Amino acid sequence: MLAGALWALALPVTATEPIPGHSLESIRTWVLEHNPELRAMGLETQAAEARILPAGALPDPMASVGFRGLDPDKPWRTVGADREVNYALRQRFPLWGKRDLMRTAASQDAVAIGLDRITAARDLLSDAEAAYARYWHADQAVAVLDRRIALLRQVEEIAGVRYALGRAPQQDAIRAQVEQTSLQRERIERLAAKQEAAATLNAVLGRRSDAPLAAPDEAPRLAVRSASLAEALDAADTHPAVRSQQARAEAARTNVVLQRRNRFPDITVGVGAMQLGNGIQSTELMLEVEIPFQQRARRERERESRLLEEAALARRDATLRAVEERGASAWSQWTSARERRQLIQNTLLPQADATWQSALASYQVGEVDFGTLLEALNEWQGADLARVDALRDELLGAAAVRAIEGDIR
Repeated sequence: MLAGALWALALPVTATEPIPGHSLESIRTWVLEHNPELRAMGLETQAAEARILPAGALPDPMASVGFRGLDPDKPWRTVGADREVNYALRQRFPLWGKRDLMRTAASQDAVAIGLDRITAARDLLSDAEAAYARYWHADQAVAVLDRRIALLRQVEEIAGVRYALGRAPQQDAIRAQVEQTSLQRERIERLAAKQEAAATLNAVLGRRSDAPLAAPDEAPRLAVRSASLAEALDAADTHPAVRSQQARAEAARTNVVLQRRNRFPDITVGVGAMQLGNGIQSTELMLEVEIPFQQRARRERERESRLLEEAALARRDATLRAVEERGASAWSQWTSARERRQLIQNTLLPQADATWQSALASYQVGEVDFGTLLEALNEWQGADLARVDALRDELLGAAAVRAIEGDIR
């Protein structure tokens, strides 16, 4: 009954859960709250933080009980006056600051894992923004093709009227129909691209590939804060991927110090008591010191720690170079697409529109042929489609730049 009641209460929550896709903000929110990869990395971060305290804790004490004077024929007999029982308790104490070093290394490892989660969040948000841009673009491309097909139908009607009046050949109307068929084929391809973009977006969101998505309300806006490439690359040093490798290098450096401290022995303190019959016969205090006899093995462990530190520093430098390369490539893509979109939107589109209007008016009075009219229409609507494509590339570049800048809002 309790399970049924809880299920009934959970159903309305599930039914009223909003469907992402209507805006870019809904996509970001869904990624941060529902992506399983981020959730798993968050749990791994908590697990790493939970390892800090045990790393510097004292080892568990050892308790022992020893029997002397047992009868080989009857070892289970009760304690007698001729049998001894020894009790001992030992505790090992690492000295020379080794516990603090182990706790520091564990803390640095936890910081590195936490930074890995931030890096994954940036990359996932960038991937989600890019997937949403493609999802929106496919929808807009289909809308442009639909407008183009509608204009071709109008042109076909004009050509039919002129053919009925004997002022144009029937071939004009047939060419308009052929062009519509070709655009229908392109429309099918764009719809397939939209389905692929939706599946990719759902994968980034951590949902089923066929899960429903809301239709975009408006064009996504991805602001880039940096004013230049140099300013964008200034953030590469503070990128969480670089900081994560730096934290691992610091942990490796701490381990180098720890291995050097292992040259000095630890001690074990113990207390004990001897029972003879039913009374305590004597007590003892023990002090054990490790003998650093395996010097070759110790030197190899120190060498291993130094090599791991050098490897961590080299990996940090490699990560920094990779982040800078990604930033430069993303900046080039963003600026190039932005300039192309501005040129098309501010210059080419008005020119193509004017050419179309002039060609349409001239065709209606018989001053130009149908091929000129069709070419003007293709240039005009082709420029509009090129504008949408350039805006998509601009958004993709902006998403990649924002991943370097660290804007995860």
